[in-house]
Amino acid sequence: MKQWIYPLLIIFAASCYGILSTIIKLAIQDGYTAAEAVTSQYFVGFFIALLIFVFVRRKVPKFGGGVTLLLAGLFTATTGTVYGQAIEYMPASLAVVMLFQFTWVGMLFDCIAKRRLPKRIEVISLLFLFGGTILAAGIIDADLSGIPWQGWAWGMASAVSFASFVMINSRQVEGMDTETRLLFTSFFAAIAIFFFQSPEIVWNGTLFNENLWVYGLILGLFGIVIPIYLFSIAVPKVGTAMTSILSAAELPVAVTASVILLSEALTIFQVIGIIIIVIGMTLPTIAQRRLKYN
Repeated sequence: MKQWIYPLLIIFAASCYGILSTIIKLAIQDGYTAAEAVTSQYFVGFFIALLIFVFVRRKVPKFGGGVTLLLAGLFTATTGTVYGQAIEYMPASLAVVMLFQFTWVGMLFDCIAKRRLPKRIEVISLLFLFGGTILAAGIIDADLSGIPWQGWAWGMASAVSFASFVMINSRQVEGMDTETRLLFTSFFAAIAIFFFQSPEIVWNGTLFNENLWVYGLILGLFGIVIPIYLFSIAVPKVGTAMTSILSAAELPVAVTASVILLSEALTIFQVIGIIIIVIGMTLPTIAQRRLKYN
């Protein structure tokens, strides 16, 4: 597989996460709670991963890489959980900005792990991403004085959790194929959600009634199966630092999805912010290509 494919896989995987908040809002409008929607995401996601494994591999899965897969599943679950807590204490737009601190947190993790200083182009890219995120999230005129400390804490926790998820996925598990890794990661994530959200929807029949399973199918595909599968393939090739930068694609997709599906207003500042984010995402790749051919 050509090397340029891997960054595209990261961008596509991150873009899948971008539609989740909009789908959850649609589920809430349909009468479900956010906890029920998130729970359906993880349980249906695991069921889809199980079906993929059965049809593709057709054998009993062999477990390996215990700590790596356990942590990958745990951080998958905790990211959604603590992000949901942040939204309870602050506007969703501000919670998105807090989540997007994973860009520099992921960079910090990579620098510590590799005992290096950040590259100049990485710092420039992060500055573009941070400025673009503030504009794209539409919080320029927001009053932040009434935000309790819990909101800031939960928001920062979501950033650390997602950065940790990206870093864990940079570890390869020897002898394990992608389908098996997806199966076990989604399994551990579902187990973690069992303690954090609303597992009772599975045995009281709510998950299989009316439309919740439809939301679970969409959320499971775009929030569990596709991103975990693609991250498992691409993150080890791209690296934690670059993945953190490319994952900023999530925000433009989130804004676009809310405009299309929820009919939310799109301001000129948000458009400018999206453009700045795209520039920030592409800068490191352009710099690498110039160094390669010079």
